[in-house]
Amino acid sequence: MCERHAAVFTVVAVALAFVSCSSAKLAPDFIHPCNNTETACLIQATQDAIPDFARGLPHLGVPALDPFIIDELPIQLPGVKVTFLDGKVTGLRKCQVLNVQAYLEDNIFVLEIKCNITIKGKYTAVGRLLLFPINGEGDSKIKIVNSVIKLNIKTKYFKDEEGRDHFGIKNYKYSFDYGDRVHYTINNLFKGNQELSNTVLQFLNENWRVVTEEFGQPVVDYAMNVTIETAKKFFNAVPYDELLHVPIPKYD
Repeated sequence: MCERHAAVFTVVAVALAFVSCSSAKLAPDFIHPCNNTETACLIQATQDAIPDFARGLPHLGVPALDPFIIDELPIQLPGVKVTFLDGKVTGLRKCQVLNVQAYLEDNIFVLEIKCNITIKGKYTAVGRLLLFPINGEGDSKIKIVNSVIKLNIKTKYFKDEEGRDHFGIKNYKYSFDYGDRVHYTINNLFKGNQELSNTVLQFLNENWRVVTEEFGQPVVDYAMNVTIETAKKFFNAVPYDELLHVPIPKYD
């Protein structure tokens, strides 16, 4: 009789443990869900989340965004081929949230942030950069001051295997303003000719906006894609009702 009771107790305990695990809170403690979609609350909640979110959430399969690594990024531009190697991008965890808007019924989410971003790594460059022939290889550092990024995201909703609702990202558009200043520190732009390397580097920094708008797009595209893919992993891991305490719209 005792053995039967023990067996029943064991089965019940396992069942309770399973239910407890399946309904366990998945959202990290730094997520502070809003009870409405008012901009002020969404801005504060997003600002609260960014520093820890950017460090990554390995237990949820969400990689770090600060830093994030560029192993190799070849960029073919008119007249010049540049390859970034062993790059590290930092600064995203200190971004300032300027605006957040959520239109749940219309599946639209708008985010605008201001960031100081630093990119360090190795590079190779062969070709012609504006007025100058380039044949360089060495270390590079790019500092972007007060850049403003605006994301317009088309969202979707879906259910996981347990029937819980989730946010999803269908597609996105973005605009990127390079802000107040971009400063380049690049050595050995001309192999064996330090004087000419310094002359070109000075030109790059004096004409930073023209240079950056001409050649920066592939790097920004890469960074935005990494950011969006990271957000998708987070939304796949954490249910809707742990991110926002507003009834989810009806969806198919």
